[in-house]
Amino acid sequence: MAVRLFVEVALATSGEGDDLALPPGAARHVQVLRLQPGEAVTLFDGSGDEWTAEVTAMGRSEVRVALKSRQAVDRELRRAVTLAVVMPANDRMDGIVEKACELGAVAIQPLMSERSVLRLSGERAEKKRAHWQGVAIAAAEQCGRAKPLQVAAVKTLSAWLAELDADAQTDAGEQRWLLSPVAAQPLSVLTASSGQSNRVVVLSGPEGGLSEAEEQSARARGFHAAKLGPRILRADTAPLAVLGWLALSEC
Repeated sequence: MAVRLFVEVALATSGEGDDLALPPGAARHVQVLRLQPGEAVTLFDGSGDEWTAEVTAMGRSEVRVALKSRQAVDRELRRAVTLAVVMPANDRMDGIVEKACELGAVAIQPLMSERSVLRLSGERAEKKRAHWQGVAIAAAEQCGRAKPLQVAAVKTLSAWLAELDADAQTDAGEQRWLLSPVAAQPLSVLTASSGQSNRVVVLSGPEGGLSEAEEQSARARGFHAAKLGPRILRADTAPLAVLGWLALSEC
Protein backbone atom coordinates (compact mmCIF):
# COMPACT_ATOMS: atom_id res chain seq x y z
CA MET A 1 0.00 0.00 0.00
CA ALA A 2 1.34 3.42 -0.97
CA VAL A 3 2.31 5.85 1.78
CA ARG A 4 -0.43 8.44 2.38
CA LEU A 5 0.67 12.05 2.86
CA PHE A 6 -1.27 15.15 3.82
CA VAL A 7 -0.10 18.21 1.88
CA GLU A 8 -0.88 21.77 2.90
CA VAL A 9 -1.35 22.91 -0.69
CA ALA A 10 -4.55 22.96 -2.72
CA LEU A 11 -4.55 20.17 -5.27
CA ALA A 12 -7.92 21.07 -6.81
CA THR A 13 -6.33 23.03 -9.65
CA SER A 14 -3.69 20.40 -10.37
CA GLY A 15 -3.80 18.00 -13.29
CA GLU A 16 -2.37 14.64 -14.28
CA GLY A 17 1.35 14.82 -14.93
CA ASP A 18 1.87 18.01 -12.92
CA ASP A 19 5.19 18.21 -11.09
CA LEU A 20 4.92 19.20 -7.42
CA ALA A 21 7.42 20.05 -4.69
CA LEU A 22 6.13 18.57 -1.46
CA PRO A 23 5.66 20.91 1.51
CA PRO A 24 8.32 20.56 4.25
CA GLY A 25 6.31 18.24 6.52
CA ALA A 26 5.41 15.77 3.78
CA ALA A 27 8.94 15.97 2.32
CA ARG A 28 10.48 15.06 5.68
CA HIS A 29 8.12 12.10 5.93
CA VAL A 30 9.28 10.81 2.54
CA GLN A 31 12.93 11.33 3.49
CA VAL A 32 12.55 9.50 6.80
CA LEU A 33 10.95 6.56 4.99
CA ARG A 34 13.82 6.61 2.46
CA LEU A 35 11.47 6.43 -0.51
CA GLN A 36 13.19 6.44 -3.87
CA PRO A 37 12.31 7.93 -7.28
CA GLY A 38 9.72 5.75 -8.96
CA GLU A 39 7.97 4.76 -5.73
CA ALA A 40 4.28 5.55 -5.31
CA VAL A 41 2.65 7.83 -2.73
CA THR A 42 -0.93 8.96 -2.14
CA LEU A 43 -1.55 12.66 -1.50
CA PHE A 44 -4.57 14.41 0.02
CA ASP A 45 -5.19 18.05 0.93
CA GLY A 46 -8.32 17.83 3.09
CA SER A 47 -10.77 18.49 0.25
CA GLY A 48 -11.99 14.90 0.10
CA ASP A 49 -9.99 13.78 -2.94
CA GLU A 50 -6.84 11.70 -3.14
CA TRP A 51 -4.09 11.79 -5.75
CA THR A 52 -1.85 8.91 -6.70
CA ALA A 53 1.63 10.23 -7.34
CA GLU A 54 5.17 9.06 -7.99
CA VAL A 55 8.37 10.31 -6.40
CA THR A 56 10.53 11.89 -9.12
CA ALA A 57 13.38 13.49 -7.20
CA MET A 58 14.85 13.23 -3.72
CA GLY A 59 17.07 15.97 -2.40
CA ARG A 60 18.28 17.15 1.00
CA SER A 61 15.85 20.03 1.08
CA GLU A 62 13.32 19.15 -1.61
CA VAL A 63 11.23 16.17 -2.65
CA ARG A 64 9.32 16.29 -5.94
CA VAL A 65 6.48 14.11 -7.15
CA ALA A 66 4.49 13.73 -10.36
CA LEU A 67 0.71 13.57 -10.01
CA LYS A 68 -0.93 10.60 -11.73
CA SER A 69 -4.67 10.46 -11.10
CA ARG A 70 -7.30 11.86 -8.77
CA GLN A 71 -10.00 9.85 -6.97
CA ALA A 72 -12.93 11.13 -4.94
CA VAL A 73 -13.16 9.21 -1.66
CA ASP A 74 -15.81 9.13 1.05
CA ARG A 75 -14.73 7.61 4.34
CA GLU A 76 -16.62 10.04 6.59
CA LEU A 77 -19.42 9.27 9.03
CA ARG A 78 -22.95 10.02 7.88
CA ARG A 79 -23.29 12.46 10.78
CA ALA A 80 -20.75 15.20 11.39
CA VAL A 81 -19.68 14.67 15.01
CA THR A 82 -17.93 17.36 17.05
CA LEU A 83 -16.42 16.42 20.42
CA ALA A 84 -16.36 19.30 22.91
CA VAL A 85 -13.93 17.94 25.49
CA VAL A 86 -12.72 19.43 28.76
CA MET A 87 -9.02 18.69 28.38
CA PRO A 88 -7.62 15.92 30.59
CA ALA A 89 -4.22 16.34 32.25
CA ASN A 90 -0.89 14.93 31.06
CA ASP A 91 -0.74 13.83 27.41
CA ARG A 92 -4.10 12.06 27.29
CA MET A 93 -5.52 14.70 24.95
CA ASP A 94 -3.16 13.34 22.28
CA GLY A 95 -4.91 9.99 22.50
CA ILE A 96 -8.37 11.56 22.33
CA VAL A 97 -7.45 13.48 19.17
CA GLU A 98 -5.82 10.46 17.51
CA LYS A 99 -8.66 8.03 18.21
CA ALA A 100 -11.36 10.61 17.47
CA CYS A 101 -9.87 11.13 14.02
CA GLU A 102 -9.71 7.37 13.42
CA LEU A 103 -13.34 6.97 14.51
CA GLY A 104 -14.58 9.75 12.23
CA ALA A 105 -15.14 12.94 14.25
CA VAL A 106 -14.97 16.08 12.14
CA ALA A 107 -13.79 18.40 14.93
CA ILE A 108 -12.64 18.67 18.52
CA GLN A 109 -13.24 21.70 20.70
CA PRO A 110 -10.73 21.70 23.62
CA LEU A 111 -12.28 23.28 26.71
CA MET A 112 -11.45 24.37 30.26
CA SER A 113 -14.07 24.11 33.01
CA GLU A 114 -14.31 24.89 36.74
CA ARG A 115 -12.70 21.56 37.65
CA SER A 116 -10.02 21.55 34.95
CA VAL A 117 -6.51 20.52 35.92
CA LEU A 118 -4.96 21.52 32.60
CA ARG A 119 -5.26 25.24 31.87
CA LEU A 120 -3.85 26.84 28.74
CA SER A 121 -3.83 30.35 27.34
CA GLY A 122 -2.01 32.56 24.87
CA GLU A 123 0.98 31.17 22.99
CA ARG A 124 1.04 27.95 25.01
CA ALA A 125 -2.56 27.21 24.06
CA GLU A 126 -1.87 27.82 20.37
CA LYS A 127 1.21 25.59 20.45
CA LYS A 128 -0.85 22.80 21.96
CA ARG A 129 -3.59 23.28 19.36
CA ALA A 130 -1.02 23.10 16.55
CA HIS A 131 0.48 19.96 18.11
CA TRP A 132 -2.94 18.30 18.32
CA GLN A 133 -3.67 19.25 14.72
CA GLY A 134 -0.46 17.45 13.77
CA VAL A 135 -1.64 14.39 15.70
CA ALA A 136 -4.93 14.50 13.77
CA ILE A 137 -3.14 14.75 10.42
CA ALA A 138 -0.92 11.77 11.24
CA ALA A 139 -4.02 9.78 12.25
CA ALA A 140 -5.77 10.69 8.98
CA GLU A 141 -2.73 9.56 7.00
CA GLN A 142 -2.81 6.21 8.78
CA CYS A 143 -6.55 5.48 8.80
CA GLY A 144 -7.41 6.47 5.24
CA ARG A 145 -9.46 9.61 5.87
CA ALA A 146 -9.17 12.32 3.24
CA LYS A 147 -10.43 15.03 5.61
CA PRO A 148 -8.38 15.34 8.82
CA LEU A 149 -10.24 16.18 12.01
CA GLN A 150 -10.02 19.91 12.81
CA VAL A 151 -8.85 21.04 16.25
CA ALA A 152 -10.38 24.35 17.37
CA ALA A 153 -8.71 26.95 19.56
CA VAL A 154 -8.77 26.31 23.32
CA LYS A 155 -11.65 28.07 25.07
CA THR A 156 -13.31 28.16 28.46
CA LEU A 157 -16.54 26.20 28.67
CA SER A 158 -18.47 29.33 29.63
CA ALA A 159 -17.16 31.28 26.63
CA TRP A 160 -17.88 28.43 24.24
CA LEU A 161 -21.43 27.97 25.56
CA ALA A 162 -22.04 31.72 25.28
CA GLU A 163 -21.10 31.57 21.60
CA LEU A 164 -23.71 28.87 21.04
CA ASP A 165 -26.42 31.39 21.99
CA ALA A 166 -26.05 32.85 18.51
CA ASP A 167 -27.26 29.50 17.13
CA ALA A 168 -30.73 30.12 18.60
CA GLN A 169 -30.62 26.97 20.74
CA THR A 170 -30.23 23.83 18.64
CA ASP A 171 -30.01 24.31 14.89
CA ALA A 172 -32.35 22.24 12.75
CA GLY A 173 -30.71 18.90 12.07
CA GLU A 174 -28.26 19.16 14.98
CA GLN A 175 -28.28 17.13 18.18
CA ARG A 176 -26.49 18.31 21.35
CA TRP A 177 -25.58 15.68 23.92
CA LEU A 178 -24.12 16.16 27.39
CA LEU A 179 -22.37 13.21 29.02
CA SER A 180 -23.28 13.07 32.70
CA PRO A 181 -22.92 10.20 35.19
CA VAL A 182 -25.99 11.50 37.07
CA ALA A 183 -28.28 11.70 34.04
CA ALA A 184 -31.48 9.67 34.17
CA GLN A 185 -31.59 8.51 30.57
CA PRO A 186 -29.02 6.27 28.87
CA LEU A 187 -27.23 7.24 25.68
CA SER A 188 -29.27 4.70 23.73
CA VAL A 189 -32.36 6.88 24.20
CA LEU A 190 -30.63 9.87 22.61
CA THR A 191 -29.19 7.89 19.73
CA ALA A 192 -32.58 6.31 19.04
CA SER A 193 -34.30 9.72 19.01
CA SER A 194 -31.66 11.47 16.90
CA GLY A 195 -33.41 10.33 13.72
CA GLN A 196 -31.88 11.73 10.57
CA SER A 197 -29.91 14.52 12.28
CA ASN A 198 -26.76 15.19 10.31
CA ARG A 199 -24.77 16.91 13.06
CA VAL A 200 -24.04 15.86 16.64
CA VAL A 201 -22.15 17.85 19.29
CA VAL A 202 -21.01 15.78 22.28
CA LEU A 203 -19.97 17.69 25.42
CA SER A 204 -17.78 15.72 27.83
CA GLY A 205 -16.44 17.02 31.14
CA PRO A 206 -13.26 16.52 33.18
CA GLU A 207 -12.48 13.96 35.86
CA GLY A 208 -15.20 14.55 38.44
CA GLY A 209 -17.60 15.87 35.82
CA LEU A 210 -18.97 19.32 35.17
CA SER A 211 -20.33 21.40 38.03
CA GLU A 212 -24.10 21.59 38.50
CA ALA A 213 -24.08 25.18 37.26
CA GLU A 214 -22.14 24.18 34.12
CA GLU A 215 -24.57 21.35 33.38
CA GLN A 216 -27.50 23.73 33.77
CA SER A 217 -25.85 26.21 31.43
CA ALA A 218 -25.34 23.48 28.83
CA ARG A 219 -28.94 22.34 29.12
CA ALA A 220 -30.05 25.94 28.56
CA ARG A 221 -28.26 25.78 25.19
CA GLY A 222 -30.15 22.70 24.07
CA PHE A 223 -27.91 19.92 25.40
CA HIS A 224 -29.64 16.72 26.49
CA ALA A 225 -27.91 14.79 29.29
CA ALA A 226 -27.23 11.07 29.05
CA LYS A 227 -25.20 8.49 30.94
CA LEU A 228 -23.00 5.77 29.48
CA GLY A 229 -23.89 2.97 31.88
CA PRO A 230 -23.31 1.93 35.48
CA ARG A 231 -19.53 2.43 35.41
CA ILE A 232 -17.74 5.79 35.69
CA LEU A 233 -15.57 6.28 32.62
CA ARG A 234 -12.44 8.42 32.61
CA ALA A 235 -12.46 11.77 30.88
CA ASP A 236 -10.45 10.40 27.96
CA THR A 237 -12.66 7.30 27.60
CA ALA A 238 -16.19 8.70 27.67
CA PRO A 239 -16.18 10.82 24.47
CA LEU A 240 -14.47 8.05 22.50
CA ALA A 241 -17.03 5.52 23.72
CA VAL A 242 -19.81 7.68 22.28
CA LEU A 243 -17.97 8.19 19.02
CA GLY A 244 -17.29 4.46 18.72
CA TRP A 245 -21.00 3.78 19.27
CA LEU A 246 -21.95 6.19 16.48
CA ALA A 247 -19.29 4.88 14.10
CA LEU A 248 -20.28 1.24 14.60
CA SER A 249 -23.96 2.06 14.12
CA GLU A 250 -23.14 2.99 10.52
CA CYS A 251 -21.28 -0.22 9.71
